[in-house]
Amino acid sequence: MKHTGQDIIKELQDRREQARLGGGTTRIDRQHAAGKLTARERIDVLLDPGSFEEIDMFVVHRTRDFGMDGNTIAGDGVITGSGRINGRLTYVFSQDFTVFGGSLSAAHASKIVKVLKLAIQNGAPVIGLNDSGGARIQEGVDSLGGYADVFLQNALASGVVPQISVIMGPCAGGAVYSPAMTDFTFMVRGSSYMFVTGPDVVKTVTSEEVTAEQLGGAETHTTISSVADGAFDNDLEALAEIRRLVGFLPSHNAAGLPHLACDDNPARTTPALDSLIPENTNMPYDMRELVTSLADHGDFFELQEDFAKNILTGFVRLNGSPVGVVANQPMVLAGCLDIDSSRKAARFVRFCDAFNISILTLVDVPGFMPGTAQEYGGIIKHGAKLLFAYAEATVPKVTLITRKAYGGAYDVMSSKHLRGDANYAWPTAEIAVMGAKGAVEILYRSELGDAEKIAARTADYETRFANPFIAAERGFVDDVIIPQNSRFRIIQAFEKLRGKRQQNPAKKFGNIPL
Repeated sequence: MKHTGQDIIKELQDRREQARLGGGTTRIDRQHAAGKLTARERIDVLLDPGSFEEIDMFVVHRTRDFGMDGNTIAGDGVITGSGRINGRLTYVFSQDFTVFGGSLSAAHASKIVKVLKLAIQNGAPVIGLNDSGGARIQEGVDSLGGYADVFLQNALASGVVPQISVIMGPCAGGAVYSPAMTDFTFMVRGSSYMFVTGPDVVKTVTSEEVTAEQLGGAETHTTISSVADGAFDNDLEALAEIRRLVGFLPSHNAAGLPHLACDDNPARTTPALDSLIPENTNMPYDMRELVTSLADHGDFFELQEDFAKNILTGFVRLNGSPVGVVANQPMVLAGCLDIDSSRKAARFVRFCDAFNISILTLVDVPGFMPGTAQEYGGIIKHGAKLLFAYAEATVPKVTLITRKAYGGAYDVMSSKHLRGDANYAWPTAEIAVMGAKGAVEILYRSELGDAEKIAARTADYETRFANPFIAAERGFVDDVIIPQNSRFRIIQAFEKLRGKRQQNPAKKFGNIPL
């Protein structure tokens, strides 16, 4: 019997309805009972209302073994397409745990690969919402090949378009390496986990007994491993914060930054900053106060907040334009640079440089962390990562030294010697090889038995060297500024640097000390 146009349209509508049901109402109810949104609900929350356009809705797997012949569900466990976030084109894939546990088949992988290729081709961010049981065992090596196809596209997209991963359920085995290659990875507390091998395998191989949460939950990856850049309490909060993050990022590496109209006066002064630094130079203060006072409306999107807390990284807007911030945190380990903080900051600096996001560096660093644990752990090589990242970065770089900038750590923190464009200091800055006490003990070792003499030598050293003026005399600091005027001076510096043009010597890429 010949089908009419109406019949074909009805068949299309029926097929779409069936595809939208995924694994069916029972499995959808199970997803909701676990406190999780469905794959489609997540996309609806993430993207501007009505903007999502799905592709490959009707794709199915081609497996014939292990009873899979005929056991197909349209979409094959992942929803792919594009939409908009605050009006800007964004590509997305969302794994559907209600369909074969979100497991990855060759067909499933091909859909993700297509989205990644479109994102590269059309210059738009790509966001992956991960909720998958891993490789589809029934497909064997075809599934493994699918993972590798995805990994290749992640590598090719790196530095071209922003890639964001959100872990919203299980993510185990080979599945973890795609998020690991993206720019940012976020998790949902209590419902997501990531690990290469699960608790059962760990127990068999190493005899360790550990839960999935302990092995690869959000707390583990935000505080210990640094695999995740942040964690949220539920799906809704996670997706809202991803929308906020995208607002700071360009669409691709050759695009302009998303500028917002700003009604926070760029010349606003903050008198409280004049007394932020304690009179006792060994007393801590919260560098986050300075970051938020500089930012438009105090808005600071912090990354890796719970890892390597002795350094802060994240995004602010200054007069409407996104800027990456790296800041030593005197509240933790006196702001010393160690292995973890060096790695954390280096990766962030390289992201900003790849996507032409200006970098503001706020410095209060007494040096690199001493000790056998740091030396044996490779602080030399890890510290060099941050040094390398700042040295090769060609984006506008503005540096403000608030207090201590000692030794090699002064050099590393975006100093003038690493092509800092505008380097400022507060009058409270101490730019020196080391602190007065340590310097005097080396310079006047023969007088150590005379407490009065050593006290006088220390006071003299502090007066002569524990200040910003010698560095300013050398041109290593462009100006010593009044703290309350910092926002205006920094914004003014970045405005002047808008037309900056700087290139590194021709090469394929530098060999960063990984």
